[in-house]
Amino acid sequence: MVSVKRSLIAATFVLTLHAQTPTQAFSDSRAQLPAVPVRPPVGPIGPEMRGDIFMARKMYREAVEVYSEGASKSAVMANKLGIAHHQMLELDAARRYYQAALKLDPRYSEALNNLGTIYYAKKNYRRAVSQYNKALKLAPGSASIHSNLGTALFARKKYPEALASYERALALDPEVFEHRGTQGVLLQERSVQDRAKFHYYLAKTYAKAGALDRAILYIRKCLEEGFRERELFRQEPEFAKLQEIDEFKQLLASEPRVL
Repeated sequence: MVSVKRSLIAATFVLTLHAQTPTQAFSDSRAQLPAVPVRPPVGPIGPEMRGDIFMARKMYREAVEVYSEGASKSAVMANKLGIAHHQMLELDAARRYYQAALKLDPRYSEALNNLGTIYYAKKNYRRAVSQYNKALKLAPGSASIHSNLGTALFARKKYPEALASYERALALDPEVFEHRGTQGVLLQERSVQDRAKFHYYLAKTYAKAGALDRAILYIRKCLEEGFRERELFRQEPEFAKLQEIDEFKQLLASEPRVL
């Protein structure tokens, strides 16, 4: 367990909002005030909203306390309670509450996905793939879950299948790999061991989709991370449109400092 926790310290989870379970956005006290006055909420703030406030402030222990008030009856609250534990790297507790959410609502795709991220964190990639596939049967239009499936397949070195999942995710949401949210009900996995190869496949995904600026960005990243097969950028058909772009030519001609 200690080794798992250490490996997770560098992991980054991205929480994305889901249309059926909206959360209240809260601005930082230092942020510029909006031009239009914001009306205070009508009536008392319930435990879910209070928990969301604590999550936005990264006060995860306090979020656990308030989400616990409704987790026994609400799948959404149980799932959010799992996420709060997950953010504190309490993986076994997180798993229990994702499973509790699924007992309350067996068709809760976000909880299925989040359970997949537990298996991924424990390096049980086969079970992670299984969970993501179950979630996608219920939510085939979720770009984040397709992205997670791709990352789990990548970890299993099933690169063509991973690329197909990334392409599907990008087709559903052009910003899926750029999300940096901190609230929500669905975890998006970002931790991989071979980041150079991971960024190569992201570059390939963006290039095939015609997002050439982002393709170049991820080519630069993978070269900085020590990717050595740079001839692939000239040979792979997905990169054909980049061949006449000066920035691309300069990038391949240079020797980026390996970070």
